[in-house]
Formats: sequence, structure tokens, C-alpha cells
Amino acid sequence: MSDFDLVVSGQVVLNDRIIDKGYVAVAQGKIAAIGVGKPPSATHRHDFGNCLVLPGAIDSQTHSSSQKNQEDFIWSTRSAAAGGVTTIVDMPYDDGKLVCTAAKLTEKATEAAAQARVDFALFGTVHPNDGAKHIGEMVGAGAAAFKFSTFGTHPDRFPRIPPYTMYECFKAIAEHGLMAGVHNENDESVRYYIEQVQKRGLTDYSAHALSRPPMTEALATAEVYELGALTGCSAHIVHCSIARGYELCQSYRGQGFDTTIEACIHYLTLDEEDSVRTLVGKAKVNPPIRPRAQVEALWKHLAKGNITVVSTDHVSWSEERKTNPEMLANSSGAPGLEVLYPLLLKGLTEHDLPLTWAARLLAHNPARLFRIDHIKGALELGRDADITVMKESKYRYDPAASGHNKVTWSPYEGMELPYRVEASFLRGEQVFDGKKVAEPKTGQFVRPNLRSKVREAALAGR
Repeated sequence: MSDFDLVVSGQVVLNDRIIDKGYVAVAQGKIAAIGVGKPPSATHRHDFGNCLVLPGAIDSQTHSSSQKNQEDFIWSTRSAAAGGVTTIVDMPYDDGKLVCTAAKLTEKATEAAAQARVDFALFGTVHPNDGAKHIGEMVGAGAAAFKFSTFGTHPDRFPRIPPYTMYECFKAIAEHGLMAGVHNENDESVRYYIEQVQKRGLTDYSAHALSRPPMTEALATAEVYELGALTGCSAHIVHCSIARGYELCQSYRGQGFDTTIEACIHYLTLDEEDSVRTLVGKAKVNPPIRPRAQVEALWKHLAKGNITVVSTDHVSWSEERKTNPEMLANSSGAPGLEVLYPLLLKGLTEHDLPLTWAARLLAHNPARLFRIDHIKGALELGRDADITVMKESKYRYDPAASGHNKVTWSPYEGMELPYRVEASFLRGEQVFDGKKVAEPKTGQFVRPNLRSKVREAALAGR
């Protein structure tokens, strides 16, 4: 009888080193042994030779239900499994349903569990009229974090939360030890600059960046971190396109505050001069993609350790919502789940940075951010056996070729990538074999490990 259910062999990538000719052994869905040399016996064995054996990625920001009758968890988690992403954290801004109460969060978790091919955690949010009213009940329902926006995209689906309301919400969230993540664009300034762009009659690709200059992002970022400092809440910027944002994050961290910051993969990959000029609406995201000099400045911050996590901000808008010749009329966002790991490995390789950074930015740090590091986030004993295998094999990305994406367009189409996903394992079960993905209902709802400050204070007083 075998000691283990599964053994995966290859170059095992940990947070701080790579084990050449290593192996990961799995028992009852958990990592039970990590070693080097001859692997132990197991019911199922996969020898991947020189392939990288990495922790399954946790995508910190996905939008599975932003467009009605378009993408859902069946499709988003299919892309995820094919991309080596074994857990997604989904945003609360669903078309037709703002996830702002315990009932709505539970309803979403139930619907997602019937569709998901990989595990998922959920953000909650608040309606401006409710303030912090429902935060406690959403924590009880399993919210892993809370999302706010300093810019109002839509009054009901994606509302602006004013600073005084965020202040009360941050105080409530801090009591439960969870994180508050914020979309960081100053509402008043963005609206002013949009008006100026329209007055000038600008409609081409340049209109978007001009309507949201770096100042609008920096002001909102500072506001978020100051609210975190005042309330003791973990304050997180969910996407930062400018170097100044990372400097602000480090400044507040240096003062002892729990501030974190996220770089979407498009900010590390695409640029305004080439990508946005060519792709126009298909490269429209908020905040905007910046010039190449700013992209390289972000890589310098990554090399310094100033970026907490890398995500996709994945959303699969139907193509007609991304091809309007008037730039500002296009929806903001792009799909990326299938290529998150390959794109980050490409960038790390090109910037001569250790591949161990991928394990840290896509697994270890996100797990800590969402308080799920008791079961997720690393190839470590006792954690869920979420494993991604990457093969060094150059290819040009074609989003239509695999059949794993709801849409056939991508801003990364045609890019040469150095690694492809060879296999994905979720809790020790293979969910992608290089061609096929697992069926729906394979994924599970992941709840955070609550480290309530109230509970910690009570325990400390015993």
C-alpha cells in the first residue's frame, strides 16, 4: 500500500529556493512531504522532468459576473484551471447584484460552487446608503475581504464610497482582522479631466490616459492609506499603474501601518505607446496603462519587493464592448486568467529576477492578504496540494485556440511566452492535463481564517 495518493516530480519552486530534481507528495488533498532525489511510492505519480513545479496561483482580482449572460464561474474558472490558477478571489460588482449583504454573498457562493472548476473566495462590499451596517454579517457569511471604490463607475453596480463612509467601514473591518481593498481614482478629478478631453474632441486611444492622469491615482491612493492609518485597518490598493503608488505604500509601511499594493499583470506587460495605440479599446483598463518608462519603474519596485501581489483584474467583456472607435465609450478591463503565470514568468526572466518571485507574488502573498494562508498559498506541509506545472516551451498566445476562454480576444494575443501550463492540481486532484479541464463543482468556497482583534485582545487577557 502506498504512503501517498500523489507524487509530483520536477524543479520544485518554493518561496526562497528551487529544489532541482525535487518532489511534492500528497495525502488526503494536503501536502505531506517535500524532498529531493528518488520520490516515494504513490497511487499516482507524475514525473515532469525539468518542468517547474509551483504553488497553484491565487488570482487576487477577478470579475466573473460583470456582464449578464456573458462570463460566469463556469468560464472564469475554466480559464483559471488552464492557466495554473487554482483559487480566484472574485469581486462583488456583479451585473444586477451588488454583493453588499450576507444573503447576497451566500447566494453568490452557492451559485459559484455549482459552477466552479477551481476554488474561490469572495469580496464583499457596501452600498453607499448602508455604510458599515452589513459588514459583520458578511464576515460571518465568509467574505475574505471588502472592496470599495473612490470613483463611481455606476451608482448601483459600482458606486463611489465617500471617505467618511469608508472611514466607518474601515473601523468595522479592522475589528475582524480582514483587509479593505480600494479602487484608487479620485472621483472629482477624473470627472474634470474627462470633461476636458471631451471638450477637446479627443476620441482616439490617447483620450483614456489623458482623462485619468497619474495625479488622480496618487491622490486616491494617499486617501486610502490615511484611512487605514486612522482606523487600524489593513489597507490595500487593488491596482496601481504608477511608481508613486508603490512609494506611498512603502512610506506608510515604514511608519508601521499594514499597507499593501497590487500590480495587475497588464501594468507590467503592456504600455501606452505600443499596446494601447495598437489595441485601442481592448487595452482600456482603469487606471490606464501607462508609458513604457512607467512600466519599467514598476519592475524596479517589484525587484525591491515593493509589490505585494500580482493579479489579472480579469473580465471577459463581449467584443462589441471593447471595439468602439471612441476610446472612452469602451468598457474597462480585459481577460487574463489563462496567461497570468506565463506572463509573470516571462517578465521575471526578461528582468533577470528569480522565478521564486512567482511563488511569492501569485501564491504566498495573496494567501496572506485574504487570510487563507492556513490552507493555501505555498508548497508547504499541511497546505492544500494546489500545484501548477510549467513547461519551458516557447509559443505565441492565441486565446481562441485552447477553447478555455469565454471570449476569443485578448490584449496578449500574439505575444511569445516562454512557459506553458503543463498541468494543474487542486487539493491533489488534477484539474488540467494540458488539454482538458475539470468539470464544474470541483471547486469549493474558501473562507478566511478570522484573526479578530477583539478575539486576540480577549485571548491576550486570559
